[in-house]
Amino acid sequence: MRHVLSALVQNQPGVLAQVSGMFASRGFNIESLAVGETDKPEFSRITVVVKGDDRVLEQVRKQLEKIVTVVKVQDVSRHEHVERDLVLIKIRVTPECRPELMALFQIFRARVVDVAPQELMAELSGQEKKIQAFIEAVQPYGIVEMARTGRIALIRGSKPDLVPAEEDLPADQPLVVGHSSL
Repeated sequence: MRHVLSALVQNQPGVLAQVSGMFASRGFNIESLAVGETDKPEFSRITVVVKGDDRVLEQVRKQLEKIVTVVKVQDVSRHEHVERDLVLIKIRVTPECRPELMALFQIFRARVVDVAPQELMAELSGQEKKIQAFIEAVQPYGIVEMARTGRIALIRGSKPDLVPAEEDLPADQPLVVGHSSL
């Protein structure tokens, strides 16, 4: 089973290394990893996609929560949620195929972000299956280069956010605010 975990962490140097090191040292494979600052600059959110049964997931969650800089961990996939990936993709283009390629972009709602004489660069965000379908649709034209983000996800509706109030932080877990080197 595929799980999307969201970990709220203190935004300080080395946190990502600790989290990814925990996965590596225990032999867990990370399918997707994304990290970024939250609306509160002292916190970052790490979104990790892993495969495994509930026992494996519970072990991962417990190990994550043992890391001092991890504030909270939640299995987003257990709730109604929204997931997104982003892809930047350079595609070969000739004058003859440009109109049909542009029609594909429109169907998938991809944005052209760079134009060169023999290439177009597109940006597309959406669910993983949409991204994959787009990649397969443009493959025959020739993909020159591609970069994808890891998955990001948030729970739908008015579920409580992962960001705790300062008074909710454990006294033995001081909030260290530093410049992020995630």
